[in-house]
Amino acid sequence: YENVKEHRRDAVLFAFEGRPEEPEKRSAVSMINMVKLPTKKSNLFLRVAKGHFATSHSHINYYIDVTMQKTRLSEARAVALELVSSYTHTTIVDTILCLDGTEVIGACMASELTRDGYVNMNAHQTIYVVTPEHTTGSQLLFRENTSPMIAGKHVLILAASVTTGYTAQAAVEAINYYGGQVVGIGAIFATQTECAGYPVTSIFNPNDLGDYQSYDSRDCPWCKQGKRIDALVNSFGYSSL
Repeated sequence: YENVKEHRRDAVLFAFEGRPEEPEKRSAVSMINMVKLPTKKSNLFLRVAKGHFATSHSHINYYIDVTMQKTRLSEARAVALELVSSYTHTTIVDTILCLDGTEVIGACMASELTRDGYVNMNAHQTIYVVTPEHTTGSQLLFRENTSPMIAGKHVLILAASVTTGYTAQAAVEAINYYGGQVVGIGAIFATQTECAGYPVTSIFNPNDLGDYQSYDSRDCPWCKQGKRIDALVNSFGYSSL
């Protein structure tokens, strides 16, 4: 019993004595100084941090945080309204394929594309909003219950960002494999206007940042200069180093 009490006392001390390390962790995260940039679109902002960041495919000098656009309904709706104008009058959309956690934006787009009063070419007046499953080899997979939402459908790919284009290209390949027809690629931020032969429509591009740069990790000038990487980044967020 005394041993148990001693063990509990040590555990409690460890738990509380470990707390002072937290400010040190917070200081590491604060190394990424996020700023909110106004844009030409009054209801949309760019949240960015400048530094040396590594993605799975490249090294970039800006981390663009689209977390709020993906998760806050008011901002997701603003993004949807901006993107949907490119598709309402000219494109049949049966399915929106959401990448990078863009399901809220996808639902808002689907709502706008099927609203009463909108002149659109969607034959069904209803739109599927789906998210693919990812295999260990980064391929996109649809099960038997979701593949009918792709097969024979006009599919719009929605991504948080299209920079290297690898993820969007994988989505195009998957849609083609499952018998769907890609009708376009929409993104919040994109450095490309075309990917895998399909037009990319984005709200923001490198011109909104001025000095945005991206390099293959093997040709990164900042690495050659010995500049440390500030964080590992992807569509989910960042992890400071």
